[in-house]
Amino acid sequence: MKNRLIRMNPTNVKAVGNYSHVTVIPKDAQLYTFSGQIGADENGILPDDYSKQIENTFKNIDLVLKCQSLTADDVIKVNIWAVEEIDWENVFNPAWEKFFGKIYPSMTIAYISALGLPEIKIEIEIWAAKA
Repeated sequence: MKNRLIRMNPTNVKAVGNYSHVTVIPKDAQLYTFSGQIGADENGILPDDYSKQIENTFKNIDLVLKCQSLTADDVIKVNIWAVEEIDWENVFNPAWEKFFGKIYPSMTIAYISALGLPEIKIEIEIWAAKA
């Protein structure tokens, strides 16, 4: 049987969101790192709307994964940087669930004062592995 990624949450540590505390990568897996993705559309235009930036960011993540023949299931770690409070219930979690389904990668979120350009409201970096 092919080695696969293993995701888990220890029973003694409660996850406060839709992520895995632990992701185990098989020793023969190919590791991929990606630059942080932002919410620019296919024309490079960054919308003012935070929800649209989030939607576009996940589209861009999908595109960079596909260029390496990867899918959301191969994502092992997500780092999220946001300059505004995230509306988890109404905006982010629905986009997260649409993209990842129920196979959650490990995740870190940080609120910061600025990103690379003043109009960027959120940036998401992913790591992936394929056995």
